[in-house]
Amino acid sequence: MPISSWAEDERPRERLLQQGADALSLNELFAILLRSGVGGESALELSRRILSDNHNDLNELAKRGVRELVNKYKGVGIAKAAAIVAAMEIGRRRKLKEMSVLPVICCSQDAYEYINSHVKDLDYEKFYVIYLSQSNRVKGAECISVGGISGTIVDIRLLFKGVLDMKATSIIMVHNHPGGVLKPSIQDEETTRKIVDAGKLLDIRVLDHLIIGRCGYYSFADEGKL
Repeated sequence: MPISSWAEDERPRERLLQQGADALSLNELFAILLRSGVGGESALELSRRILSDNHNDLNELAKRGVRELVNKYKGVGIAKAAAIVAAMEIGRRRKLKEMSVLPVICCSQDAYEYINSHVKDLDYEKFYVIYLSQSNRVKGAECISVGGISGTIVDIRLLFKGVLDMKATSIIMVHNHPGGVLKPSIQDEETTRKIVDAGKLLDIRVLDHLIIGRCGYYSFADEGKL
């Protein structure tokens, strides 16, 4: 049968086999992921509707959970929603893997690019510590606290236990503000000061504290607040 006679849902898959994945549009790739449409709507039409609703931005789509997708989009059941969430997570992990060759952090922008994918899509706060060697090469990163929408509590003893376990000589602290406001709160400033003071006693350098929002970041070091 000529391709023009095939079911519309099958055409993107055939093009992928013949021309390769890079020949397909985002909508066609997404249609292959969905596999089929529903209720007279093709997979291409369903994928176009979902992507359009998220401004054709995969970062926006990555914020959607399974239940939200099922409730928001007619024709998307548990299986399709789970496939979408899984695909977004695979993409996130691929990016992390590409960054897994231990980088050297020389400035706040380096730290932001290294850690941003961990927190940018979250609607609640997480507090991370990036562990660094004497030469500022990343030894690892760890989430030490998970909070709610408006804040998270940091156990300073737990933080420095991780530093000592990793044999790090310096750290960069990172947490996100889900609401997008980049200005540090009074609690942020107090926590930073306590950790900097504790680090001095242990000869651990605190190089920076980043607050990450949806449109950028705030650096304590860049603002001269360390």
